[in-house]
Amino acid sequence: MPHPKNSDQSRSRAALVAAGTTVVLWASAFVAIRAAGEHFSPGSLALGRLAVACLALLPIVLLTRRGRPPRAAWPGILWSGVLWFGVYMVALNQGEQEVDAGTAALVVNLGPVLIALLSARLLGEGLPRPLVAGTLVAFCGAAVIGLSTAEHEGSSALGVLLCLVAAVGYAIGVVAQKPALRHTDALQVTAYACLVGTLCCLPFIGTLASEVAVAPWRATATVVYLGLFPTALAFTTWAFALSRMPAGRLGATTYLVPTLVVAMSWALLGETPVPGALVGGALCLVGVAVSRRGQGTVAAPGTARSRPR
Repeated sequence: MPHPKNSDQSRSRAALVAAGTTVVLWASAFVAIRAAGEHFSPGSLALGRLAVACLALLPIVLLTRRGRPPRAAWPGILWSGVLWFGVYMVALNQGEQEVDAGTAALVVNLGPVLIALLSARLLGEGLPRPLVAGTLVAFCGAAVIGLSTAEHEGSSALGVLLCLVAAVGYAIGVVAQKPALRHTDALQVTAYACLVGTLCCLPFIGTLASEVAVAPWRATATVVYLGLFPTALAFTTWAFALSRMPAGRLGATTYLVPTLVVAMSWALLGETPVPGALVGGALCLVGVAVSRRGQGTVAAPGTARSRPR
């Protein structure tokens, strides 16, 4: 019989690998959205991305005979589907057209702070000192990245508001998803939340059809990439990690995304990062490392977790 400590360590490593996969793929999404956004409007881009993800995930759910989620999982699936897969994606896509990327990143990165606060209040996870300190340091790093790359002349109050809506939708969606994972697995939660988000975006189907007809194949391929990897795969690995980690700690790991976006933009787009972005990236790395200090053992889904020391 496996030793409980070894089992906990194995589960923790699996959760970290899943979280790392999510962070890398979500970082790549920012670069891909920038490319696809030249040919697709915000609503149609969100719908195309979600539709591709549904086409990838739902057949797997059916072939593995998982069936429909139990009734107890549906509130979390609906909330996360509407607010995170639906509202967040459309609001962020539109907001990034109203403000520069730096300002968008700064506002949206309020999301992990809200996740920590909401999970402490609604999920009883508490606010351990390493999490609070690490989140604040990482947020400062994200703020440095945002401010150093911002071009405020092109920003608008509406764009900032839309990015704030995206951050709130993201935070509530994550916290709502956590209880659903006590009743079913990551694949099922992601597939059905994705379906809910797709239904929310159906009003954009006419626009999507007309834009696909004239878009270059590379732009359409980018939408397919967004659906398969940063959505279908990354949201599933996120849900897997969320079922094994406190929401607040997992949310803090997403502060690695701005750092990776800077690195990917440098490598793939030839965008040389400004010194402030490098400093901010270093702060994000430090903050995420601090937030993981003193983490307790990983409990099985639906069981009590040991408190961080």
